[in-house]
Amino acid sequence: MGVMKGGGGERVEKLKYSRMKLWMIRATTSVLLWTCVVQLTAVGQTWGPRVLKGWPSCFTHQDSSFSVIEDKVLSVPARVLPPKRVYKNNGYLMVSCNGGLNQMRAAICDMVTIARYLNVTLIVPELDKTSFWADPSEFQDIFDVDHFITSLRDEVRILKELPPRLKRRVETGTVYSMPPVSWSDISYYRNQILPLIWKYKVVHLNRTDTRLANNGQPLDIQKLRCRVNFSALRFTSQIEDLGKRVIKLLRQNGPFIVLHLRYEMDMLAFSGCTQGCNNEEVEELTRMRYAYPWWKEKIINSDLKRKDGLCPLTPEETALILRALDIDNSYQIYIAAGEIYSGNRRMASLASAYPKLVRKETLLEPSDLGFFQNHSSQMAALDYLVSLESDIFIPTYDGNMAKVVEGHRRFLGYKQTILLDRRLLVDLIDQYNSGSLSWNEFSNAVKESHKYRKGQPTQRSVLPDRPKEEDYFFANPEECLKPSSYGQVK
Repeated sequence: MGVMKGGGGERVEKLKYSRMKLWMIRATTSVLLWTCVVQLTAVGQTWGPRVLKGWPSCFTHQDSSFSVIEDKVLSVPARVLPPKRVYKNNGYLMVSCNGGLNQMRAAICDMVTIARYLNVTLIVPELDKTSFWADPSEFQDIFDVDHFITSLRDEVRILKELPPRLKRRVETGTVYSMPPVSWSDISYYRNQILPLIWKYKVVHLNRTDTRLANNGQPLDIQKLRCRVNFSALRFTSQIEDLGKRVIKLLRQNGPFIVLHLRYEMDMLAFSGCTQGCNNEEVEELTRMRYAYPWWKEKIINSDLKRKDGLCPLTPEETALILRALDIDNSYQIYIAAGEIYSGNRRMASLASAYPKLVRKETLLEPSDLGFFQNHSSQMAALDYLVSLESDIFIPTYDGNMAKVVEGHRRFLGYKQTILLDRRLLVDLIDQYNSGSLSWNEFSNAVKESHKYRKGQPTQRSVLPDRPKEEDYFFANPEECLKPSSYGQVK
């Protein structure tokens, strides 16, 4: 019995030892497995897309179609945002732009640059709603506001609205508001505007057209104006997509020229140019000029102004010039303009000479343009996009659109823009109409005088005491242009 008892105790001890050993093995294995899981998780952060992508998930019962969707999502490149610029904020700058689309576009470029230079926060600019066009569009109706803000975050902080505590000042009308001096050097804003921002925390600039000088600015200033214009100011996807449709429709039918025929009623009333108008039309345009008090010039001699080259070419004059330049009448001519004054009557000779006249209204269905009706700036944005892509761009007047498009086409590789010398042309036209010049003499004179007026690389003219008469920065932003072997489009 004693032997039996002792033997049984030994077996019990061995059994306990075996269980302890098994427990230790299990514990060690668990620790090792957990360590492996942690390591694999860490490695998966880097190598997961390459190594682990094909493994079945332990956490979902979705089928293999999920992997296909996941692959597509992973294949879309993430948008890389520039790093935010860190700076001490000196205050807030509000701006109200005035004028048409392209006048406001240039002003926005200047205001961003000024805000960057003063180390202030810019509030998304307010667009003009009280001008002749009475367009109710907000900034975000025309431009991609999120792209505008994020693409410039490495230069300047831009907010969609003031912080609440400062917004109440606007609501109560207690914000300091003023128009800056036209054609000012950047130092004016440092010495005159920045102290006001320090004092009031918020300053509102209520006029923004041509408020920064064309020349004499630091290179960084000029390059930032270009960056805003050519990169940050992108139209909304709705405008961009419709513009691409128009361009595609035009390209399907061969080369096309954009003719910026600035012969709308407001242009004629403002300028006082009445060449070819009957007495009733002259009276109508005069009444309109007197109806707008901010149009300061009231008594205008149309004939003298035309001879000085200060009037837009008429549709009839434009037809002669296109023919004299040997523009092929098989080309499509896209009219980038609003409603032409006395349309059918005045457009007859141009339509006869160039039967492939088109407009966005004739290329698109009314439903396509329904959203843009009564929004002149959005319509102008469509014309802007088409103008950039045309084989040749020809403005009949050097207004804001003509100048800004000219500069943008230079930036895109000196795309051909025929810059008409109106003062010379009206004299040649009058000589031809009077019989003093034959057609060949007239045509040769027109072609010879415009040989070097096709958007080739050139330096801006600088007139320190006459900034209105010197070359506009946005028409020829030479500081931002690459040297190019210019090739003429025939």
